[in-house]
Amino acid sequence: MTGPALVFDGDCAFCTRCADVARRLLPADVQVVPWQSTDLAAAGVSAARAQTEVLWFDRDGAVSGGAPAVARALRAAGLPWSVPGVVLSVPPVRWVARIAYRLVAANRHRLPGGTASCRVPPPGAG
Repeated sequence: MTGPALVFDGDCAFCTRCADVARRLLPADVQVVPWQSTDLAAAGVSAARAQTEVLWFDRDGAVSGGAPAVARALRAAGLPWSVPGVVLSVPPVRWVARIAYRLVAANRHRLPGGTASCRVPPPGAG
């Protein structure tokens, strides 16, 4: 994959709604694609990882997941969105953001727009 790209779970309605917002905010050269239509193996990323967290691919091929991926996407969106992206990247906010991201990811099927298909598979499933 040639970056930059934001990769999300296309089977999850909540994630798809978030990706729709990202498409409006991010520059035109940033791909916003479901992991199901991405060659994850070529990028060295497992499907299990992609099922549990949003991924950000930098231009250089580096991959971030979860809250750091959200922070990188926000920074790429430019002002005013880059400001919260920077804030999410510095301690102690970074530490809290990681915990908050895990809570949201674990409960995305319960959030507005979420469905049963949004449920993150338990570890070791699939």
